[in-house]
Amino acid sequence: MACGILRDVARALGLLVALWLGCSPSPEPAPQPRAHTAAADTRPVIVAFGDSLTAGFNVEPRESYPDYLQQLLDARGYQYRVVNAGIGGDTTGSGLDRVDSIIAMKPAIVILELGGNDGLRGLPLERTRTNLEAILDRLEASGAVTVLAGMTLPRNYGPEYIAGFERIYRDLAQRRRLPFIAFLLEGVAGRPGLMQGDGIHPTAEGNRRVAEIVFKAIEPLLEG
Repeated sequence: MACGILRDVARALGLLVALWLGCSPSPEPAPQPRAHTAAADTRPVIVAFGDSLTAGFNVEPRESYPDYLQQLLDARGYQYRVVNAGIGGDTTGSGLDRVDSIIAMKPAIVILELGGNDGLRGLPLERTRTNLEAILDRLEASGAVTVLAGMTLPRNYGPEYIAGFERIYRDLAQRRRLPFIAFLLEGVAGRPGLMQGDGIHPTAEGNRRVAEIVFKAIEPLLEG
């Protein structure tokens, strides 16, 4: 009697095991790495290296001057990629601190727009000149062509300080034979609709005009 019961229990357990094995899902194949369908962007790089005027202060995304510069290049068939390396508040000193990160992008062209914050803070002119010299030295050694963008200051900073400030850019551009934009905001500064209420930063339309100024300066350097 006991042996019959044990046989029945064993038979039932065997049946359950067989059913469990038959219903168990087959293992799924290991996921395969996804193939990259988009090729890397191999266009030569143009770096817009500057402060809030480059970064696009208080405008919508894609409304900075580097964004509009990219549109101009694309529309004219120039195969370049513009990188916006503007950081609000940057001085020539902080620009010097991060110039290695600019060089690491291996730019063909660098548009250097720094120094406005030095002037607005009333920093010694010789310090601004020295920092710009050091930045230009590093960029030149990297093989990049640098376009120097000049700046000016509000009239209340006094004629002597303003004249010395503007002279820094002219002297550097002349001595180093750099492509030079005498004043980045030429035709934009002081014009209603093109400048924001602070009188310092361009509006979106102002940035579009700045991009046109920059494009004219760099077009002779571009390869078709």
